[in-house]
Amino acid sequence: MTFLSLSEEKPHVCPVDVTEMALYSLFRSVRSELGKACLAQHQSIYTSCPSFGADKALLLKLRKSTGYTFINCKKALEKFNNDITQAERWLNEQAQKEGWSKASKLEGRKAKEGLIGVVMNDNSAVMVEVNCETDFVARNEKFQQLVKDVALSVMAHHKSQRHTGYVKSLLSYDDIAKLHLPEGPSLADQLALTIGRLGENIGMRRAVSLGVPSEWHIGAYVHGAVPGQVGMEMGHYGALVVFNGGSKEGTETLGRKLGQHVVGEAPVTLGNMDDIPCGDSETRLLPQTFLPDPKYTVGQYLTLHDARVLDFIRFQRGEKTQVE
Repeated sequence: MTFLSLSEEKPHVCPVDVTEMALYSLFRSVRSELGKACLAQHQSIYTSCPSFGADKALLLKLRKSTGYTFINCKKALEKFNNDITQAERWLNEQAQKEGWSKASKLEGRKAKEGLIGVVMNDNSAVMVEVNCETDFVARNEKFQQLVKDVALSVMAHHKSQRHTGYVKSLLSYDDIAKLHLPEGPSLADQLALTIGRLGENIGMRRAVSLGVPSEWHIGAYVHGAVPGQVGMEMGHYGALVVFNGGSKEGTETLGRKLGQHVVGEAPVTLGNMDDIPCGDSETRLLPQTFLPDPKYTVGQYLTLHDARVLDFIRFQRGEKTQVE
């Protein structure tokens, strides 16, 4: 009897197993080809209908011009296929809607910071107070633009009335909110837009407009002035002083000194030229010691310059007023 060694033993392969292996290999091949075809089709569809990303240069430009976050600017550019005009319009609309919503939520929060704005135009002057919650926001360009918008809108309204003689108009928030920017939205809408951008409670608290005859003058002074403003001044305190007389060459300087005194000494009433001073507790303007030149009272300094104060008004950021 002959025995085969283990090394010589030949394996037995079932025909059925060979068939299954062949089918499995064919299945894998077909599946691979189908996968490639699907991927190619997907890439073709994607290429034919591209999704535009935000252009980097336009993104930076939109961010700088609007002040909105990079995320919102990117979203706007992608939404309008890098059309920066439509993107900015959409951002403003969204900010305004969000601003109205935020304004109602933030209404009860204290807003004692902010700026006083003063603008002069011929024989007219306007002073406004716009408040916010923090000094950080008061230094923001968008907030300062709102202060400018309010002041210029009040001035435009004042000019449209065509008054004669001496006119002094005090405006509350309700009065200011109804005014419009030249060929633009209402100040109420502009306020909502700014709240949406900055996320703080902001209030257009009050304003005053003055108009005087040609022979009268308006002196103005702003303390703690914000640098870099063109066409107006902004700061923490402001004063307007109506006076007549004085030398023609020195009326601007005299008006500024009178405004500086009103800001610094905070008189309450005008008083009379012959009033006797009551020392440091004096609240009448004319008998007070003149701040820029303490050798004189205000009345004495005016006499020296052949001038007379007729009226004045002082704003201090965040102060309580008689109506509050």
